[in-house]
Amino acid sequence: MTAIAAPAEQALWRDNERCYRAVASRDARFDGQFITAVRTTGIYCRPSCPALTPRQENVRFYPTAAAAQAAGFRACRRCLPDAVPGSPEWNVRADLAARAMRLIADGVVEREGVPGLARRLGYSERQLGRVLTAELGAGPLALARAHRAHSARLLIELSELPLADVAFAAGFASVRQFNDTIREVFARTPSQLRTAAAAARRRAGAAEPEAGTAGTRLSLRLPFRPPFDAAGLLGFFAARAVPGVESVDEHSYARTLRLPHGAATVTLTPQDGHVRCDLRLADVRDLGAAVTRARRLLDLDADPEAVARVLATDPALAPAVAATPGIRVPGAADGFELVLRAMLGQQVSVAAARTAAGRLTAALGEPVPWQPDLLLFPTAETVAERGHEVLRGPKRRTDAILGAAAALASGDVDVHVGRDPAELRAELLALTGIGPWTADYVLMRVLGAPDVLLTGDLVLRKGAAALSIADDIPALTERAQAWRPWRSYAGMYLWRSSQA
Repeated sequence: MTAIAAPAEQALWRDNERCYRAVASRDARFDGQFITAVRTTGIYCRPSCPALTPRQENVRFYPTAAAAQAAGFRACRRCLPDAVPGSPEWNVRADLAARAMRLIADGVVEREGVPGLARRLGYSERQLGRVLTAELGAGPLALARAHRAHSARLLIELSELPLADVAFAAGFASVRQFNDTIREVFARTPSQLRTAAAAARRRAGAAEPEAGTAGTRLSLRLPFRPPFDAAGLLGFFAARAVPGVESVDEHSYARTLRLPHGAATVTLTPQDGHVRCDLRLADVRDLGAAVTRARRLLDLDADPEAVARVLATDPALAPAVAATPGIRVPGAADGFELVLRAMLGQQVSVAAARTAAGRLTAALGEPVPWQPDLLLFPTAETVAERGHEVLRGPKRRTDAILGAAAALASGDVDVHVGRDPAELRAELLALTGIGPWTADYVLMRVLGAPDVLLTGDLVLRKGAAALSIADDIPALTERAQAWRPWRSYAGMYLWRSSQA
């Protein structure tokens, strides 16, 4: 059963009193959920900025950095308001604005322009612009400009790329546009940003960035809202890691990525207050997409306190919530990969599904250029054409997997983060071999849908029984109404309880 609920209450950034209380208390839980702009200084900040709290009559609140920039404010040098977790609202909501934000963060505007963004969302450019301006205070070009500025700052500070190359890698149309935007947003030139970052590294004794013909290496800090159940995520990925594509140890999760402009590898290491993200990119234009996918893999934009407030009201779930604070819903790096792996996992054990995916990848995957023992998961096109050479098992099951691969390869079904959940679910269910469990599992992990409970999952129902929650589907469905809009997270607690 799937339900995606939009927040019933007014958007947080429109509640001046609540936002100002968060700013006055420097509450870091609100970082990324709204932007604080100070009229007298012309600067916008994150809510927890350590600077002197401005007077309430001088403060304006915006939903995004792009809206603050469009209103003429520049970014605070002290708190770096673009270096915060993203708003959890984009995952909770399934409306047009939220879906557009997810695609903009993935770099769709840089690659396909506003027409491509509108086409993926199924709206006209005019209608899309009108909705985004009304909801977010900025149109798609302004939102994409803010995304480009953030990507450019990372490349300026963390790489040795010539600044002209940084401009085009970040998606700017010209060096002049790049220079003007960086000065306007950060009140510094690109050269000044690079000089300041190099001085900060020297003071901290950090290694200098490196680049070479075998890909550009970058190391970033990905923020999250604590608490953060890192051990649970690593355990989930370890049980399902596909040989050659993924590897997990007690400290980190690593995998290959197939990005729009080439291959990449990422290693994610949870640390105190952030996740260290070590990237190697064949093409630096993929930086924004790589970071976005890394964040979605670990569900770093979640608001764990909001989840806990709802789930802890159930007396049966409350002990599990208290024992494992900050549980996350694991995401996915690629829509087709997740669909295929979910189909391979139907009615078999996790270990058997992992073996089948590993065999398919070993035969049809492509080696990463700088490390041939690492493989990119095969594309839908490759599986549709050659999957019959590798897939084993009943012909009906094999034909279903090949049919799904052909549908995704042709574009008849497009699985990406900007899809409307109900429409995508219907398209998946129309494919032979995909039932409600598989469709809902894809929504939960690819779209980050927070309110999906896999009531047909036997392991999840075993966990419900372990917590003395009725495990038959009608009773569990009725009980779960009280867990909305966080039923995906409740499901993770039930899965965890089944292993206790």
